[in-house]
Amino acid sequence: MKIVFKCVILLFSVLLVSCGGKEEKKKEGFSVKRKATTEKAAETPVASETKASERIDLTNKGVGPITSLTLDAVDDAMAAKGKEVYDQMCLACHRIGKKFIGPAPDKILERRTPEWVMNMILNPDQMVKEDPLAKDLLMEFNGSPMANQGLTEEQARAVLEYFRTL
Repeated sequence: MKIVFKCVILLFSVLLVSCGGKEEKKKEGFSVKRKATTEKAAETPVASETKASERIDLTNKGVGPITSLTLDAVDDAMAAKGKEVYDQMCLACHRIGKKFIGPAPDKILERRTPEWVMNMILNPDQMVKEDPLAKDLLMEFNGSPMANQGLTEEQARAVLEYFRTL
């Protein structure tokens, strides 16, 4: 019995020594081995083109009901109505003087025709589908399309008049 007991103790001791004593080193991080490609990757052209929101296009009238618009002296009463409409319908996405969800409206008439601005206000869905500049703006502003607020031509004209005062 003593011999069996000694053999069992010896066996456990050998197992204990053989299993213990090795220290595993854990690797931190994550690595991936990749094969080198033989083909040269296609180089992306450097964007030397100006952003759509900064691009000046005073010839494009856009797509929509407004084909011709003549601007006279600024009508302060209409601009005040336009500010009310802007504050109620547009301020959620457009901030004066800075990019927000949409482009800043200040000095817009230095970059766009009045017809384009009116058509964008009245007909944003069709503008984004058919007008190249509107498509570029959509891409610049992370695919956030301008919501059609259902404004009348009179309201859109008032907003345009307000933009003239900025």
